[in-house]
Amino acid sequence: MKFKAIFTDLDDTLLTSKGIISKEDKEMIIEAQKKGVKFILASGRPTFAMLNLSKELELDKYKSYILSFNGGVVMECSNNKILFEEALSKEDIHKLYDFSKENKLHIITYFDKDIISETTSEYIDVEVNLTGMNHRLVKDFKMEVNRSAIKCIILGEPSYLKKMEKELKEKYGAEYSIAISKPFFLEVTKRGIDKGNTLKRLIDKLNIKQEETIAVGDSYNDLSMLNAAGLAIAVDNAKPEIKEVADYITTSNDENGMANLIKKYILNI
Repeated sequence: MKFKAIFTDLDDTLLTSKGIISKEDKEMIIEAQKKGVKFILASGRPTFAMLNLSKELELDKYKSYILSFNGGVVMECSNNKILFEEALSKEDIHKLYDFSKENKLHIITYFDKDIISETTSEYIDVEVNLTGMNHRLVKDFKMEVNRSAIKCIILGEPSYLKKMEKELKEKYGAEYSIAISKPFFLEVTKRGIDKGNTLKRLIDKLNIKQEETIAVGDSYNDLSMLNAAGLAIAVDNAKPEIKEVADYITTSNDENGMANLIKKYILNI
């Protein structure tokens, strides 16, 4: 099979535990693009927080793509054109805020280059550090969030958040796509917006068949993407449930997992 597109998660998948792309992974990603393979960064991160990585991997030069906010946005890197975008309404975000307050959880959303929250926590600090975005602390979240935004994250202690995921899905599963990424991040987008459905939208536009795609991930918000791709690959550090659905397990994010799978499935070496 000749694969034409690779979709990859970032944190704990492509990025090492130090939050960088290894030299070997970078070289192989550029080599794959030289051979005509589209390379798509598919992350829960906001678009802004993926731009430097896309430049580093020369996605603009090879006309590849960013799939951000867990599939809420697709951007063409060669011209920064937004090909697809679907947001939560102001009312949606206020409803999720109420849920977070009732259950003593934190909530954030994103406006432009800012992360908006009414509270501070070690978990919000993780997102601020990962994205490099400005943290705008506000007195009244509902008053500040007066327009739509692509995604919210509800944050809390991992074991408690897992229980709240079940409760949120029971209450609002018909309205939103809900998935844990990091153990303390519960990510929420509009119903039907996830990495898998947006993968399908993009490959339809590019006239790429499902069986010609590879998806790589490590956590629960990658599950839809792995199920939608022709070849599902988990990094060795992935959650056990993710490994179970994978067709192949590559080496970990700290052991050039991306370079090794590109050598195997793209370069045949």
